Amino acid sequence: MSFQNLKKNSQSTISRLTQELDKLNKGSESYKDDRFWKPEVDQAGNGFAVIRFLPAVDGEDVPWVRIFTHGFKGPGGWYIENSLTTIGKKDPVSEMNTVLWNSGNEKDKEIARDRKRKLSYIANILVVSDPKHPENEGKIFLYKFGKKIFDKIMEKIQPEFADDEAVNVFDFWQGANFKLKIRKVAGYINYDKSEFEAPSALLDGDDAKLEALWKKQHALKEFNDPASFKTYEELKARLNEVLNGDAKVTSKTAESFDDDEDSFPRAKAAPSFKEKSPPKMDSDSDEDNEEESALDYFKKLAEEDDNPF
Repeated sequence: MSFQNLKKNSQSTISRLTQELDKLNKGSESYKDDRFWKPEVDQAGNGFAVIRFLPAVDGEDVPWVRIFTHGFKGPGGWYIENSLTTIGKKDPVSEMNTVLWNSGNEKDKEIARDRKRKLSYIANILVVSDPKHPENEGKIFLYKFGKKIFDKIMEKIQPEFADDEAVNVFDFWQGANFKLKIRKVAGYINYDKSEFEAPSALLDGDDAKLEALWKKQHALKEFNDPASFKTYEELKARLNEVLNGDAKVTSKTAESFDDDEDSFPRAKAAPSFKEKSPPKMDSDSDEDNEEESALDYFKKLAEEDDNPF
């Protein structure tokens, strides 16, 4: 911009700055990612929708990504961060949980359970039916879900019994719609009644329409891109800030950490322990009171997913 244009537009600059200030003043609204769809439930905690899981986008081999997060509160506030274990790196919370677990103190183990990592998945979906928001029907969204729904997906892809036919629910032509049935059971969101319909071609198998749909899907690689994660040092600093005087991660702690996190199974002790709920996040997982394990990814991921830390 030239100096003359700067002078010419000096009055209109106020308007632009005001618009930007309005965006900032909206606070948390600016963090909403409109690419994500979330089913709405009624006051009783019940909800229903029909969705279709979509295939991998061009350049990606798998139609979902797996993400581990930590969410807990300390004297210094809430710690809500993606875990570096998602991308196979050491994470300060995971390290601290291992130290607490190995202390032999039941109270330390309870703290480790409270700070355990949470498993979620993200996939592309087409909303087939959304009674609460019919304007979403026929649109592509990203959907974040937990172990319960992922198990149902894998039960169709890898059926337990020989007489059950394997179904690739992500397939355009031979996949299946998913009836999402949400209930509140014992205070937790529950998806047990959810089920897949019989296999059917999406959009009547019209290849032209399916190709157009496919090209509109969202790439998932950003969610597993190391550049999207905070560094170990940044996470450690945030953890120490949240703990605010509690046991802190130190270089010595990190050096003593055993690489094999999966060698520390979830305890069966303290059955009365109930995980505290973090602030509402972009997830409909019903696994807050469950083991943080997931069905193995084609027989390869079982050991990693069994680790709750």
